Amino acid sequence: MRRVLLLNVTYEPLTTVGMHRAVCLVLGEKADVVHDDAGGLMLHSSSTKLAVPSVIRLRRYVRIPHRSRVPLTRAALMRRDNYLCAYCGIKADTIDHVVPRSRGGQHIWENCVASCTRCNHRKADRLIEELGWTLARDPAAPRGAHWRLIGAAQDGDPQWTAYLAEPSAA
Repeated sequence: MRRVLLLNVTYEPLTTVGMHRAVCLVLGEKADVVHDDAGGLMLHSSSTKLAVPSVIRLRRYVRIPHRSRVPLTRAALMRRDNYLCAYCGIKADTIDHVVPRSRGGQHIWENCVASCTRCNHRKADRLIEELGWTLARDPAAPRGAHWRLIGAAQDGDPQWTAYLAEPSAA
């Protein structure tokens, strides 16, 4: 699915949204297109013609509450791990607890990883040390004001780069 970068009225990146949602925001006059798709793609209806957006900006300011800890959700965990299995590296479709919950493991960022179904079933309720497996990197909670955009700079549109760059200390 094509993603579109959503900016606040202050040009601060908020998140990415699906193309359908982005077009609804633009046609509903809640957002303006900042950058069109670099390929020049167009959307057509019986009465309207619209360039496919790559970056849109809200017309009204949206206040984002400051959270000291990012909430653990399936979508956020998959995004953190780039939708790849922490054990074998193929496409992930489940969540696995490194220390199984049946052995006292908690449902926290530091104990959860994305996993493919095959590895999740092979591991079952065992520790990775018992299987001789290792993790490429230790799981950790995402940090930063723009945690919703984890990985967007790598797999998003090149036009997003200017908005996703870390602000320099002046």
